Amino acid sequence: MKPASLASSVLLAILASGQAAWAGETACWYEQGVIVAPASIDGLAGDYILDTGAPRTLLHETKAQGAGLTETSLHGPVRIAGLSLQGQAFSVADLDARTWAFPTPIAGVIGADLLAAYVVDVSFEPCRVAIYPRGKAPAFDAKTVLRLKRGAGIATAQAAVSDGAVSRAGDFVIATGADTAVRIETGLASAPGAAKPQELLPYGAIRAKLRAASFGGELFENLDGGLVQDDTAVTGVIGAPLLARWRLRFDFPQGRLLLRPAGG
Repeated sequence: MKPASLASSVLLAILASGQAAWAGETACWYEQGVIVAPASIDGLAGDYILDTGAPRTLLHETKAQGAGLTETSLHGPVRIAGLSLQGQAFSVADLDARTWAFPTPIAGVIGADLLAAYVVDVSFEPCRVAIYPRGKAPAFDAKTVLRLKRGAGIATAQAAVSDGAVSRAGDFVIATGADTAVRIETGLASAPGAAKPQELLPYGAIRAKLRAASFGGELFENLDGGLVQDDTAVTGVIGAPLLARWRLRFDFPQGRLLLRPAGG
């Protein structure tokens, strides 16, 4: 082989290896209505909720205290699905209200602040999460493509809800870490028959029935619903129990949400 050919072969091998290192995939769990995946924050490995609707990555206070971390705003390495980031900002928070029902401890939440620069594929059955840099994701045979709007650290897409008498369309946070099919902002909805309305908020024990919701070109009826208090001017939240009907691609760099039927 001529020296020039050898140099070309070596260069191509290095480039291929470099590209492969940028993409990663991991098994996950669809548990308690949310996506959970192995990850680590600041070297603390464990099971983390993957929440595309969370504006900030969080480390559970219990996990932080066990490692001797006393500050609430920190920077450190974060790793998930082959993605390794240095100096990532994260907060320490009490997640007991969110995680008490899990059979094993939840170490924290991987939020949209970490994922925003990447293409993230989520499959619920079998549960898999894949993360790719911009322009490196494989083809995705989408049935529906929705616009993802960025704002206040989260991404939203259009959906509509109805109680049978009144319908409302608007921007809904798309959250793989939300355990209720649909939640509506408290300024737009109420549940007058609920004995404890506060229990209809996230991590509360009560669910209400929502007459109908339209999302991704499909109509769904008699869904589990709830309320959410939000200061980002969104209409509500679409959670994992509804999103599980599809395989999802969050193309954050291009501002697109691609949907493919589960099992397709």
